[in-house]
Amino acid sequence: MNRFKTSKFKNTTPKIAKKDGWINNVRAGSFSSQGNHIQASSKFVVFNTEQAGGGMLGLSSVKPASDGQWTLTQISCHSDLVTDMDFSPFDESLLVTCSSDETVKLWRLCDPELQQPSSPELTLHPGHGRLELVRFHPTSSGLLAVGANKSPLIWDTSRQDTPLAVLEQHSDQLQSLSWKQDGSLLATSCKDKMLRVFDPRAQLTPVQSAKSLENNKDSRILWVKDDRLLTTGFDMMRSREVRLWDSRKLSSSVSSVTLGTSSGSVIPLFDEDTGLLILAGTGDSAVDCFEVSSSEPFLSQVSHCLTDASTRGVAMVPKLALDVMSCEVMRVLQLTDGCIVPISYQVPRKHSGQEFHDDLYPDTVGTTPAMSAEEWWQGGNKQVEKVSLHPDKKPKLKASPTKETPAKKNLASGGSKEDPARGLSTSSSPLSTPSSSAAPSRSPSTTSGLSSGFLPSPSPSQSAKAIQNMLGPSSKFRHIQGAVMHRDTHITNVQGLNLTTPGECDGFCVNGERVAVPLAISGGQIAVFERSQPGKLPNTALPTIQNSVNVVDLSWDPFDTHRLAVAGDDAKIRVWQVPEGGLTEMLTEPDLILQGHTEKIYSIKFHPLASGLLVSSSYDLTVRLWNLESGDQVDHLTGHEDQIFSMAWSPDGKLLATVCKDGKVRIYDPRKSTAPVQEGPGPEGHRGARVVWVCEGKYLLVSGFDSRSERGLYLYSTDSLSSGAIATTSLDVSPSTLIPFYDPDTSVVILTGKGDTRVHIYEVVPENPYFMECSCFNSPGPHKGLGFLPKTECNVRDVEIAVGLMLTKTTIEPVAFRVPRVKKEFFQDDLFPDTAVCWGPALSASAWLSGINGKHKKMSLKPKDMTPVSEAPKEAPVRKYLPSSVYLEEKTDEQKKDELLSAMVAKLGNMDEPLPQESFEGVDEDEWAKYLAQIIVMGAQVVGRAFARALQQEYAASQAAAKARGRSGQQSAAASSITGMSLQEAQQILNISTLSPEEIQKNYEHLFKVNDKSVGGSFYLQSKVVRAKERLDEELSIQTQDKQQSEKNTET
Repeated sequence: MNRFKTSKFKNTTPKIAKKDGWINNVRAGSFSSQGNHIQASSKFVVFNTEQAGGGMLGLSSVKPASDGQWTLTQISCHSDLVTDMDFSPFDESLLVTCSSDETVKLWRLCDPELQQPSSPELTLHPGHGRLELVRFHPTSSGLLAVGANKSPLIWDTSRQDTPLAVLEQHSDQLQSLSWKQDGSLLATSCKDKMLRVFDPRAQLTPVQSAKSLENNKDSRILWVKDDRLLTTGFDMMRSREVRLWDSRKLSSSVSSVTLGTSSGSVIPLFDEDTGLLILAGTGDSAVDCFEVSSSEPFLSQVSHCLTDASTRGVAMVPKLALDVMSCEVMRVLQLTDGCIVPISYQVPRKHSGQEFHDDLYPDTVGTTPAMSAEEWWQGGNKQVEKVSLHPDKKPKLKASPTKETPAKKNLASGGSKEDPARGLSTSSSPLSTPSSSAAPSRSPSTTSGLSSGFLPSPSPSQSAKAIQNMLGPSSKFRHIQGAVMHRDTHITNVQGLNLTTPGECDGFCVNGERVAVPLAISGGQIAVFERSQPGKLPNTALPTIQNSVNVVDLSWDPFDTHRLAVAGDDAKIRVWQVPEGGLTEMLTEPDLILQGHTEKIYSIKFHPLASGLLVSSSYDLTVRLWNLESGDQVDHLTGHEDQIFSMAWSPDGKLLATVCKDGKVRIYDPRKSTAPVQEGPGPEGHRGARVVWVCEGKYLLVSGFDSRSERGLYLYSTDSLSSGAIATTSLDVSPSTLIPFYDPDTSVVILTGKGDTRVHIYEVVPENPYFMECSCFNSPGPHKGLGFLPKTECNVRDVEIAVGLMLTKTTIEPVAFRVPRVKKEFFQDDLFPDTAVCWGPALSASAWLSGINGKHKKMSLKPKDMTPVSEAPKEAPVRKYLPSSVYLEEKTDEQKKDELLSAMVAKLGNMDEPLPQESFEGVDEDEWAKYLAQIIVMGAQVVGRAFARALQQEYAASQAAAKARGRSGQQSAAASSITGMSLQEAQQILNISTLSPEEIQKNYEHLFKVNDKSVGGSFYLQSKVVRAKERLDEELSIQTQDKQQSEKNTET
């Protein structure tokens, strides 16, 4: 293979489906087994789930239903973990599973909307301990390869009592096995670092074996093209690597690629038709695509795809289910903790979607088995007949098996388990297909069809409905953009930050005028910075608040920008008054000390409506209410059984919600009872949680952790807290608790954790889908906290819906969250409704305690000089682009030159028209000034026309000169066109002044050698050198031919 020859798949592009094209709520399990954890046929997808200890599989369809939605169901397969699974290559509904319960079972699946079978069609009991792997034979029906703990087994399902062969026992755990594409050989990889190739029909011992792997950690093996094997595993330095082997010589690899260091194993998937290889590491959020070639370079990377979530497993969709009209050459399904993400690999083509590109789609293996298991065992080597992927030549659909019993919408996690005493099924082999020569024909009711991709086109009404469901509800904030404001607004050189504040603390607190930051200095010191005085802080010591004990939480009074409440680890709350203009000296004496808790305090919160009302939670498992006007404790709430993670007041100030480590979410009405009025289950994880009221106080939003320590959001109805979360969504894995900020005007919640770099943004709506994800914001580095300012700090002219302050290790930086809009000159009244005046109290603490309820006034954020966008005048639609035919029309070089010349002449004027001065007959003196201006204009026109004539003459002369060059000139121009390089450019590249063959060869050899990749050069530079030499050699050949022709003409 020429090193400069390009592959037609080199530009293959991965396209991750939009989130409404994902299969959600899958709850994938994280179990230790050698399988891929997910498999797909042309119609179905099955995957490991966490239900029943891993004994259940999740089931869905490859394509959504006519309403654009996926139906998820579950199959109770085994009494222990399902370790591996595989679909029959000849029957898209036939699934084989193996398990830790030492059995192999075959299942005939139905559509996910229907009731799935409660018992398998066949059960095998190999009796070799835990089973790890199972694979269908690629050419024969009814044949399986089963990987026990140390022994590969070959099994004919029509002979259910004993296997056809028990291959030589490995010295350690079997890690992977793979059939060769023609079905003749079986390859295995083992924990003993050995690679083995078996010919089961010839001998039970391997025909080839070698200790080839460098590390005994999880490895995978796969047959690829040209009798080569591909393995993934780890090298001696525990770096993940991919190696290519010649199956006839396993002592040394043909090629290798290192993928970096990570603990997860690499799952390989190979497409024989295209030679494309998919590599996905478990626990990674990236999927790599390589092309496997028959010669150097054997492995070349095609793409690197970054996904939103880490990988649990991957599977490849069969070729017959691909959208060939969109140039889709491969489709991969990525299994994550909460969803299945389709990744489509497409080759960019000019007429994609309109034409079938047969060069991308050679005939692929069909769905008719070449022979039976018995025929194969007797020495048969027939191959599966290939079929075309052309839409007009695809195989016809067969009827899909159905059952009349409708499936339940939400299946229970339990299910009937196989009774070992029941023994084996007495039916004939379910692996024999209707097309098999050794099998009797089946009725259409028991025959499975091909891919749902062959269904006839839907009606227009169905198409419209499918498009509508595919798009789904979308948030008008989905394109929100976060941006750090100009450096002039930053407070820099912040020194001595306390980075070890408790998880219940936000890390710092802000209001419209100042920022309070705890310092890592003895005595619990707190720095207060004025927002009106940005810039670099001096290196000298600054005046601070001397809290005397370590700070566990702090909060500004929402109605007094000078009052700061600080909770200490001595169970006391100190209230400080910051003087006007900021701190000028040390503050050592608080205005008020609140004492009543018996143990360290968790967190404190001011009341949103009543002035001077504060609530606190403590290690003594109580919540206490304080009246700052009198300095007294006014209430004492009980009922918590463990650490109180977070508290939140309802928007109307009547209720208080808490989330606790005991796994409960509670709602209190402090003025009526000290016990909770409602209680419900909270997040399963115990690492931390936060709670906030959303959707006008009708729902509670809790950010916490699930049982796998993955961060997520949980939405509860405040009317039925005991029924649990009505909606959940998983985000990522990180140790820090997500701190939510909720904007009641837009219903947007912004979340981030201390030490994170990503800020998640969602719009919360009171109906399905509840959470609508928006664009996230990524900070340049890890931040220590994010606090938000009042709504009046937003610049509505720039469509800022929220402004926050981001605390980093040494700076405080303002961050604006803006929504892109076209008509920014108008006030976006759909984004900025009247906002509550939350910086002013609605009532006093004593009034609230007496039972009076208040409500904030509202104000408009619209500037006086702006018009609401709802009142903007309607504009007629304007066509922005010319029709596609204008761009697609092909023109010759001569046509383009003529058009260019005509356009220039048209701009300069018409040469055939008489000049204006020819009609002059004389003027009066008082009109001289007017005609003087006309003379100047006419002079310019005369010069322009003269220039146009000169330009045309020059063009004609150049054409004549080109013709005068004769045959050699035409050949030289043709050579430049073919090679894509002019003679002058080629001479410059090889540093040649005169065309001497010796000098050309000398300079070529030197430049090609110094640009070799092994000495720091590149293939690109070498290719330029090669093309330059080809162009100069062509020019020498032209000159030689021209010289010979001249001599011949002279002789005659």
